[in-house]
Amino acid sequence: MMLKRMTRGFSLIELLIVVSIILIIAAIAIPGLLKARIAANQSSAVESLRTILTAESSYMTTYGNYAPTILALGSPAACVPGTPPTSTQFCFIDATLAAATTAATGKSGYYFVYTPGAGNVTFTINAEPVNPGQTGDIHYFTDQSLVIRFNGSATAAVTDPAIQ
Repeated sequence: MMLKRMTRGFSLIELLIVVSIILIIAAIAIPGLLKARIAANQSSAVESLRTILTAESSYMTTYGNYAPTILALGSPAACVPGTPPTSTQFCFIDATLAAATTAATGKSGYYFVYTPGAGNVTFTINAEPVNPGQTGDIHYFTDQSLVIRFNGSATAAVTDPAIQ
């Protein structure tokens, strides 16, 4: 009479096959996730520029010129609920966006370079990826024309194509 021996668990070969399958799936999925993250960051940058443009339009209507700095549109420290806006503390954009002026303080993988023109009657804004190729692939530009432009390889300028 033969007795059947019961084994418990998995053999080393079975475990290696399962781990290999998981690694293959991960290798396929991770690049797609990174591309999705970059696309989300780029969408956030465009929406942030639209928010800044709306704030600039309101600032121009209220004060007759554009803001001297991006911080004047929404300072992290001075925008207290119930406090009326002033020309140096307009409080129209959130503190995170107002502070996103360097790579270290970027918002959603982008930071914003704001340059007022002479007499604050013009301005330019560039949205730059914090880490090109990792947080974003496209550079953005806008000015008082309210048209957002893009460049896929270098800092965007007024001569680049507009976003449709």
